[in-house]
Amino acid sequence: MNPENARIPMNLIRENVQPIKTNMKMKNVIITSFILALVLSGCGDKNQAPTAPPPPILPVLAITSANTTTDAEYPAAIQGTVDVEIRPQVSGNLDRIFVDEGAYVTKGQTLFKINERPFREQLNNALASLHAAEAALINANLEVDKLTPLVQNKVVSDYQLKTAKASQKIAAANIEQAKAMVGSAKINLGYTNVTAPVSGYIGRLPKKQGSLVSASDVEALTTLSDVHEVFAYFSLGETDFIHFKEQYAGSSLGDKIKKLPPVTLILADNSAYPKTGKIDMVDGQFDKTTGAITIRATFPNANGILRSGNTGRIRLGLNHDDAILVPQAATIEMQDKIFVFTVGKDNKVTKMPITVVGKSGTNYLIKDGVKSGDQIVISGIDKLQDGQAIQPEKSTKVAEVTNKK
Repeated sequence: MNPENARIPMNLIRENVQPIKTNMKMKNVIITSFILALVLSGCGDKNQAPTAPPPPILPVLAITSANTTTDAEYPAAIQGTVDVEIRPQVSGNLDRIFVDEGAYVTKGQTLFKINERPFREQLNNALASLHAAEAALINANLEVDKLTPLVQNKVVSDYQLKTAKASQKIAAANIEQAKAMVGSAKINLGYTNVTAPVSGYIGRLPKKQGSLVSASDVEALTTLSDVHEVFAYFSLGETDFIHFKEQYAGSSLGDKIKKLPPVTLILADNSAYPKTGKIDMVDGQFDKTTGAITIRATFPNANGILRSGNTGRIRLGLNHDDAILVPQAATIEMQDKIFVFTVGKDNKVTKMPITVVGKSGTNYLIKDGVKSGDQIVISGIDKLQDGQAIQPEKSTKVAEVTNKK
């Protein structure tokens, strides 16, 4: 390369270097300004206090007292008005079975037939004994008739006539005994025809045709239930029974029973039996083992819907005067306790435990914890904290109350 050409003029270098330095200074100024802005922005965020969210707006309800009715349910066992075991009264082979399991039978209808031939022979034997006794009485009468005039004419002694009259009385007594034997034989013969003592439904038939049956058998021929009406038996504890008696006027328990309102039977599928029942019996004493007393309610059952052995629940209405009611939706349950959030004068809520003694519709009946005039939060309570401030909103929702006396 030519040295002359390799030399770059100094003035050209100065002209090119000057703009480069200027640009680099400008870039440094820009970067420095950006960093300073970030620092100032960060400092500003640290010095600025966070803004607190406003209190939530929640509906509030003022509690009032009212007369209401609560429903208490008690397990019940159902029986027919007549539940009878059909048992043979005589021993013998079961010749015929005239009914099927579950059939409806009427009073007096033949259910079973036991072999009657042995009992027919017993009747014939008793009749023969009766006829012999009647013949013996005739002979005794003839003997008395023969001796009476002879004694009067003093042909024979009076002793013979007295003996003949004694034989006459024995013959008459033998007739009575023979008649009793005939009657007994007829009864036993009648027992071979087993009939229904009441109208009702037949149960299971464990004995089959040809089985040997006896009055001493452990197992009955069948069971028969008269269910045109049914009895529902349920029990009340001592406390419930005292409250039960205080509900209704009357000087005696019998008077109170007459004034009891109808009761409802809840079936196993939680449906209500269409007919209401009437409480008509209270047991004479408490069960020592359970501490409960048995009560009976009678229900009509013309259609045969209910059968002996059914189970259900008796729903009993109890009246409450000036009861405190709280909507169930306004409560929260924690650790087997029920709470509501009451609102104070400073609009701060307090988590208050309540004592529930029953239900009326969608409301709880409250014994302790709140009183009439208290205000409670009725929705949005799942996120509330004890002592938290709210903005109360008066609610138009009122507890559904049934006023009854």
